[in-house]
Amino acid sequence: MRKRYSIYIPLVLVLVDVFIINTVIYLINDKDYLNPKFLGYINLFWILSGVITNFYKIYRHYNYFKVISALSTQAIIFVLGFFTFFTIFREGDIVNNQTKVLLSIILSIVIARLLFVYAIRKYRRRGNNYRKVIVLGADESAKKLIEILKNKKSLGYQFLGYFSNKEEDGTENFLGSISKYESFALAEEVDEVYCSLAELKSKQIKKVKKFAIKHKRGVKLIPNSNELNTKNVSAQYYDDSMLILNVKKLPFDLPENRIIKRVFDFLFAAFVCLFIISWLYPILWILIKLESRGPAIFKQEREGFNGEEFVCYKFRSMRINQEADKVHATKNDRRVTKLGSFLRKTSLDEIPQFFNVLLGSMSVVGPRPHLESLALEYQKDVDNYLERHAVKPGITGLAQISGYRGEIKKKSDIKNRVRLDIFYIENWSFILDVKIVVSTVLNIFKGDENAY
Repeated sequence: MRKRYSIYIPLVLVLVDVFIINTVIYLINDKDYLNPKFLGYINLFWILSGVITNFYKIYRHYNYFKVISALSTQAIIFVLGFFTFFTIFREGDIVNNQTKVLLSIILSIVIARLLFVYAIRKYRRRGNNYRKVIVLGADESAKKLIEILKNKKSLGYQFLGYFSNKEEDGTENFLGSISKYESFALAEEVDEVYCSLAELKSKQIKKVKKFAIKHKRGVKLIPNSNELNTKNVSAQYYDDSMLILNVKKLPFDLPENRIIKRVFDFLFAAFVCLFIISWLYPILWILIKLESRGPAIFKQEREGFNGEEFVCYKFRSMRINQEADKVHATKNDRRVTKLGSFLRKTSLDEIPQFFNVLLGSMSVVGPRPHLESLALEYQKDVDNYLERHAVKPGITGLAQISGYRGEIKKKSDIKNRVRLDIFYIENWSFILDVKIVVSTVLNIFKGDENAY
């Protein structure tokens, strides 16, 4: 994929706003504002309120009306936060220049933001900062979108052509039948795929979404009247006339959610390593060594984020055997040692995976990682299996606390696990992670009949 610089735009805008706020206060040079307490509060309030209201998310299809609307919302919240400071910390005091400070900051930021939007649109009009797009389908709505993508350069799209099963060779911008889009999209590093809901069937749409998840491409839908009320999409207008349905981003598509999860993972794993593994590891190391020969830590390659393999750590619970990397443990498995049985029932064999969390190859909560050989089998039985790779694998997960752990005896077992994994990915929240961790700890003390 080409390098993307648009992801840095929100950060640049934050820095510009903070610079403006502090510069205005410095130039006014009033001790009521030019002090660490007020500066710290007002900068932090502006940034947090901007993140919460999505003030720093400026999409390519946004026009000046959308930008002004976002500025108005942010300005109202900022005014409330501004006066809240003096109500809490300076109640009863007379503070000068409040209107002057407020108007100076807001007007400066409004002017800066409008100038930025003008500059970025002009920059894109010259063929810079573009995204490569293709269209699947050739109905009237698709053709209307194609004209907008070709003529509205300020949107920042480079239209490469369209695929359709209803067109013939020789038509302008026609690239072939729909079945050929995947190889073209990969060869040309296409960023977004627009699908006509009038021409493509639901199975084809699902296939496109699966392709997009695997190769990190965007998917947008050109609607017909039957699709306007679907819950999985949000409406966008291109050129104020062309309605496009954007496939809603998953929680982990948002950088702030990944940061929150990574910070939680690191702090939680560091706590476990420092206060539990530090004294538990040497005890279990000795006990494992006394019962059977071999290393105390069992290392195994598993599929992780984006399907990439990583080395997963566990306390060894089996005697050394040649089937360890091929066959999962079953009930009354003779390979499992007496200590190993205890470790499995209490999930203590998974504790070394907190090192994986610190290294960044795993998360505390997420879909359990599978062996590549088994994953290939599961893909045949479950259509959306690959969606699990959209996040890092976890030490525990929603499927595990819901009773789906241990041996997979029938197809419905893996289907139910994947169903819960996908639900977790699509509905993630920090609170959900906390609930799963708490449930996992409680299950350790209660015991699990599927842990063997």
